[in-house]
Amino acid sequence: MSGTLYVVASPLGNLGDLSERAAETLRAVDLVAAEDTRRTRTLLAHIGARPRVLSYHAHSPAERPRRILSALAEGASVALVTDAGTPAVSDPGAGLVAAAHAAGIAVVAIPGPSAVPTALSVSGLTANRYTFLGFLPRRGPDRRELLETAAGSPWTVVLFESARRLPRLLEDLAACAGPERSAAVARELTKLHEDVKTGTLHDLAVYYGEHEARGEVTVVLAGCGPREPAHPDIAAARNRARALLADGVSRRDAAARLASETYLSRNEAYRVVSEL
Repeated sequence: MSGTLYVVASPLGNLGDLSERAAETLRAVDLVAAEDTRRTRTLLAHIGARPRVLSYHAHSPAERPRRILSALAEGASVALVTDAGTPAVSDPGAGLVAAAHAAGIAVVAIPGPSAVPTALSVSGLTANRYTFLGFLPRRGPDRRELLETAAGSPWTVVLFESARRLPRLLEDLAACAGPERSAAVARELTKLHEDVKTGTLHDLAVYYGEHEARGEVTVVLAGCGPREPAHPDIAAARNRARALLADGVSRRDAAARLASETYLSRNEAYRVVSEL
């Protein structure tokens, strides 16, 4: 019988946020695969857990996940933990979890803290729907593309950033989304110096340009609001309908395809086809 891979969420900072189920799991497993073994050993000592600890992070050698999978295949139980929060959410772990699934090994979630919902809950911005973009690339077209994605999202957007690069991120967001877009900067969540500041991107960029940010940072950006529905181009729809009919498509199928390809409703699309 193969073992089980437990994906264990660990505290963002306050050790009191570790669930009892997570503590019991860490005490019971044979092996802990940890992003930072020093931080994890502190957590394990806090709860009196004494499993073997193995380093596993984004830059681990290729043999490391194979070693973990081998232990699982031999029946060992393994807990995957990250520095803080939930593994595989903008943290290492997704590859190991996918490999465990592929090998037929049971994967069990031990849920708990995550900076994403924590920051959303204290931001004052709606979280009915949101987009998580994690850390943006530091430069280049990929960064620009994601900045534009954040600015154009109708939903609230959550990003991670280092404290040192926070002022630049706020300035770049202001340039793309407009200086008056609402946002929140959540620092050191659950820790002694937790701090949440809200305001416009302009105000936040000015503030953090003058005050050095420290610690872990999560930025929450208000969405741009619902997009106005585009108006259908009737002339273009007629041309498309003519082309479909010329290709031998039935009127019914042509109307259905026209509705799926344009902003026309099914009834409007059928009317366009019928009028030809």
